[in-house]
Amino acid sequence: MRITRRKHLLVAAVGCLFLIVVTALRAYDPSFVSTIRLMGFDGYQRFWPRPHDDFPVRIVDIDERSLAVHGQWPWRRDKLAELTRALAELGAAAIAYDVIFAEPDRLSPHRYVPDLKIGTDAELEGLAERLPDTDKVFAEAIAEAPVVLGFATLPNANGGKPASKAGFAHAGSDPTGSIPSFASALVSLPVLEDAATGSGGVSLSSRDTIGIVRRVPMVFTDGTGLFPSLVMEALRVAQGAGTFIIRSADASGELGTGAPAVTDIKVGALPFPTTAQGELWVYFNEDRADRYVSAADVLDPETRASLAPQIEGQIVFIGTSSVGLYDIRATPLGDLVPGVSVHAQAAEQILAGTFLSRPDWADGAEIIATFLLGLIVIALIIAFGSIWAAVVGGVIAFSLYAGAIHLFRTQGLLLDPIYPTAVNLFVVYAAATALLYFLTEREKRFVRAAFGQYLAPEMVKRLETAPDALRLGGEMRDMTIMFMDVRGFTPISEQLTPTDLVAFLNALLSPLSDEIQARSGTIDKYIGDSIMAFWNAPMDVGDHAAKACRTALEMVRIVDRLNAEDAFRFRERGLPTQTVRIGVGLNTGEACVGNMGSDRRFNYSVIGDAVNVAARIESSCKAVGADCVVSEDTARAAKGFAFLEAGAIPLKGKSVPIRLFALVGDPDYAAGEEFQALAQTHAAMVAAIDAGEKDKARDGLAACRAKAPERLADVYDRFAERIEVMPQHASA
Repeated sequence: MRITRRKHLLVAAVGCLFLIVVTALRAYDPSFVSTIRLMGFDGYQRFWPRPHDDFPVRIVDIDERSLAVHGQWPWRRDKLAELTRALAELGAAAIAYDVIFAEPDRLSPHRYVPDLKIGTDAELEGLAERLPDTDKVFAEAIAEAPVVLGFATLPNANGGKPASKAGFAHAGSDPTGSIPSFASALVSLPVLEDAATGSGGVSLSSRDTIGIVRRVPMVFTDGTGLFPSLVMEALRVAQGAGTFIIRSADASGELGTGAPAVTDIKVGALPFPTTAQGELWVYFNEDRADRYVSAADVLDPETRASLAPQIEGQIVFIGTSSVGLYDIRATPLGDLVPGVSVHAQAAEQILAGTFLSRPDWADGAEIIATFLLGLIVIALIIAFGSIWAAVVGGVIAFSLYAGAIHLFRTQGLLLDPIYPTAVNLFVVYAAATALLYFLTEREKRFVRAAFGQYLAPEMVKRLETAPDALRLGGEMRDMTIMFMDVRGFTPISEQLTPTDLVAFLNALLSPLSDEIQARSGTIDKYIGDSIMAFWNAPMDVGDHAAKACRTALEMVRIVDRLNAEDAFRFRERGLPTQTVRIGVGLNTGEACVGNMGSDRRFNYSVIGDAVNVAARIESSCKAVGADCVVSEDTARAAKGFAFLEAGAIPLKGKSVPIRLFALVGDPDYAAGEEFQALAQTHAAMVAAIDAGEKDKARDGLAACRAKAPERLADVYDRFAERIEVMPQHASA
């Protein structure tokens, strides 16, 4: 009985603790939680899209056929003037451009006159005056038609301010503070905006996630005034209305700003609900072909007359479905549609009076449901066991789903049953599998204790989850290989007893090994006073060359710190060698990595020419005079680090010299003015050496010594030796 009670108390404690965390998480509502909720709302629309009906909304599509007939975009503005006049003649109630004409028409004929090389300046000026200005031609067409131009909001102050073509009235407190503001806007040319009947924003909601359009802002603000969306303005112009009415309520919990929340907006005779920020939840239906009219057909005099039934009295949105013009959006239905279709569907929805809404009490109800369902599940586990708890919890979850779906289909309410149900079912399974988790974790602790000292952490984790990985075989991977060696190890070993030598190696190799593993490296083996390590195996490591370079620099700093602290007690004991230095060689390339050996005993290791080159590079550190030397492939892969070219150095076993680089600093050091100046001077010196210009190389060496820090003295000593053995006649 005591054991059972203790188990029940443990289940209750763990379950309640988890429940408190998940309830608090739902109350805080981070982005991944809200994304899950929005994906659930997408599912509603995917299964039950908005019913189709014929509403006076059409899209004139600048489609692939239109571009094929009339040329690539952008078209000359007189072509758009022709399109506008054609739609006006066909009786369009409003013509809304989902296009922003922010720059003058570069194709206008009069703009080519200054480039002509004929006649005098006066003659050219007269010719320019006689040629049409297509922006003015377009503006004249706009002025004669019920046209709405678009603008896009900008987060910076580099743009302009949209034109205000209509007024706003408030039913309630001023809601400006609750509407997300913009710093400026990308607007059309003044000559076009002045001629237009309306001006509306085309920007979509910044709160939608994973690239899916769910909400469309209906009103924008620059902090002082209000501006309508393209949809609202098109509806206003079509009705001949002059004012928008915005209804607001007291401060909304959803906003958390203390500002009045927008509840609904009225355009002429058309009211519709919005979110607290003045956005419309768009209720999509299938992207039907009968919603579209090709711009090519409108511009074709032979087909234009037949389009009257489709255009007369319609709100016409002009946009593009051409993939090459990059205005394709994803909808909750899983469709990819032109951006103009989003505006058209929003207008249809307002005309239909079919809306989606998320009530103010939805968040609170979902948080309470999460907590109460969790308590019920925990109580059922303790009283009846996990099976009955799962059954009863499943019934409750099904009821919540059914209720949420019913409210969506009958009232258009957006309520989330996913988080309250899925999270609490997880609590059930977490409690039921607690013992299994404990046993599994104990096995993992055994593996870590047995192999953690010999394998890299990534390999230990791989063994824990996939023991079958312990088999022979290898794979080719792009890797960065490191060899590290103690410089002057023989004199050090001669001044220490074998016991002291082992203690010295442990004191040195332990922090260096920790640094390698901390930066995602895998230690292959220890070879006396050397370490062989590699990156990008067994697990993928992004930017492995950069990680290896940063590790090498940090290893040198660690050795410098150990020397400064006399961690090896060389100075304390008055030994001849009192300072330890290391050499690090890095190479990047393809190598074969895997378990190698016999069926009974094997190691996870790497072989290949890239490994041999890395070993030879480490051996060349003394010849280069640098603590860290890398190959050209590593320098190319680890962009941004401070490298100084060491020239083409002969490596043992290689028929031709290999170009090497001294690694002298991280990207922060590389970006400094001091290194930039040194790098330029150094490059000039190396170029002089390569060209055989001895005197110029000497001058460059002197300039480098003057700019280089003391720690690079050995590097330039080696260059001095190379310059002195150059043929004397080469300087001529």
